[in-house]
Amino acid sequence: MERQNVESSLAASVGYDPTTSTLEIEFKTTGAVWQYYDVPENVFNEMMNGSIGKYFHANIKGQYSESQVG
Repeated sequence: MERQNVESSLAASVGYDPTTSTLEIEFKTTGAVWQYYDVPENVFNEMMNGSIGKYFHANIKGQYSESQVG
């Protein structure tokens, strides 16, 4: 999945695949890449239009199935 670099204290880059509803985040502090599954596109869009870290912790972490992929 292609990710775009973002201005965030949490994430170095973020990607989204609308065909599979998969969100992918490369975390800045560890360099780890995680995927979050069945994330609606509007949730991705809302995250990208504000503070990525705050939105992630409030609305994504612990809410969706996840796995480390890198």
